[in-house]
Amino acid sequence: MQPNFQCVGVKSVSSYMFFQGASLLLETKVTHIPKSAPYHQQPVFIVHSDKPADRMKVLLAVAAVLAVANCASLSLEDLEFHAWRLKFGRTYSSPVEEAQRRQIWLNNRKLVLVHNILADQGIKSYRLGMTYFADMENEEYKRLIAQGCLGTDLPATVDWRDKGYVTDVKDQKECGSCWAFSATGSLEGQTFRKTGKLVSLSEQQLVDCSGDYGNMGCMGGLMDNAFRYIQANGGIDTEESYPYEAEDRDCRYKPSAVGATCTGYVDVNSGDEDALKEAVATIGPISVGIDASHSSFQLYESGLYDEPDCSSSDLDHGVLAVGYGSENGQDYWLVKNSWATHWFKLIQDIYFSVGRRRTARSNSS
Repeated sequence: MQPNFQCVGVKSVSSYMFFQGASLLLETKVTHIPKSAPYHQQPVFIVHSDKPADRMKVLLAVAAVLAVANCASLSLEDLEFHAWRLKFGRTYSSPVEEAQRRQIWLNNRKLVLVHNILADQGIKSYRLGMTYFADMENEEYKRLIAQGCLGTDLPATVDWRDKGYVTDVKDQKECGSCWAFSATGSLEGQTFRKTGKLVSLSEQQLVDCSGDYGNMGCMGGLMDNAFRYIQANGGIDTEESYPYEAEDRDCRYKPSAVGATCTGYVDVNSGDEDALKEAVATIGPISVGIDASHSSFQLYESGLYDEPDCSSSDLDHGVLAVGYGSENGQDYWLVKNSWATHWFKLIQDIYFSVGRRRTARSNSS
């Protein structure tokens, strides 16, 4: 049966696809084929493979390439937007919302392109990219992250990841639970320091169970409130036994599944970067609060983050300082975020200078 693609053809497509080690060469030879063309003029795909199973696996890929080959009406921007949606699993409730999100995404794409031109010229020290938040206006993004989230001779460089203190970057999703991820990150480090075992702890338990201590689940909270809850509760469950769900649920704490306990927490003096540096160097990963409200943070991809308008008092995001260092003569903090993939390098002295810093004291479970 003839495929029914309701759009015009393009010149040609040729690509390799790999499935479980098999190289499948897909070839088309098409020259401006109108949508009304008879079937024998439609794109022809040649699949080179010695395995019949590989041919079956490639059918969906062929259909996808056919759609592209027949749709010159799709712009490069359209293709990039759809690829971005697939990468981050973004879905929309209606065609109207999709159109609105696409326009916001295009606006942010322009911001990224202009900024990265400056980065290529050495004017900016970091690069932007089309992150998970790229289809959000900055005001919307700020509302999302501002849901109550907060904040000797030392080695020249510290990175607790290299010592085994730090779990992989987690993903808080669209839940204002940054405070929970910051708190568990600090306690995970202290538990490793005491036991030599790295145990991922349950942010969902903090979201569900610490309301009596001032936290509001996905609507926000504070790291010190989380530590107070863990201390009073007698511990926090492991991530494996109480996995993250990114929504407020009933408390399901299981004493038999405790992964760590907390005997208290200590404040690092606000505004004292030397004290913070000493704490990071001698104690381990430290919970901190930062100003993450700017478009530059929303779309940050790599490099030394440098935002001149960053506030030292309006703190809206809890993260984890896991080290520090120097790059090209510029000191920075190495920071673990809770957005799926990101480690940040934040320039010291100005942009990370004031906030609530917490370190937990841990007992082993």
